[in-house]
Amino acid sequence: MYTKEIEIPDDVKIEIDRGSVKVARGNTEITRELWHPAITITQHDNIIEVATKKNQRNIQALAKTFASHIQNMIEGVTNGFEYRMKVVYSHFPIQLKVEKDHLLIENFLGERSPRKAKIMEGVTVKISGTDLIITGANKEAVGQTAANIEQATRIKRRDQRVFQDGVYIVSKAKGEAA
Repeated sequence: MYTKEIEIPDDVKIEIDRGSVKVARGNTEITRELWHPAITITQHDNIIEVATKKNQRNIQALAKTFASHIQNMIEGVTNGFEYRMKVVYSHFPIQLKVEKDHLLIENFLGERSPRKAKIMEGVTVKISGTDLIITGANKEAVGQTAANIEQATRIKRRDQRVFQDGVYIVSKAKGEAA
């Protein structure tokens, strides 16, 4: 048997409806499907309880995962998440542009056509010189955007010890209020 209690801050509103958990604060909102027949998610005043009555390891691990997701959602709407990335080049200066939901990486290794990286919904990308700051309320969307940018600048068919150009994650942190 496993039970985890998560305290809800005063300015955060949480709605639980048939396996869907919605966390909101101000105009920031995150919704996620968290459902398993052996796990119950209930709300009592300012506490959310994630519980299971089964003693199976995999069910308890899933309940702990659900609790972590809910904690990350609360942290996301209160403080947000921030990833910092660094642009590294040796010969060809890389130019970055944000266009709608894509980041264009131009002049990468002297290539003529720009490479594109998808920016996930609810994520903002700021470019300042050779630094990129990726912020958002949803931890997974921020991380996926950073991964998309790293993958777009991945070097193939060349010696990676010599060609170290790219855009790399430097730090991951909790940001200021989203």
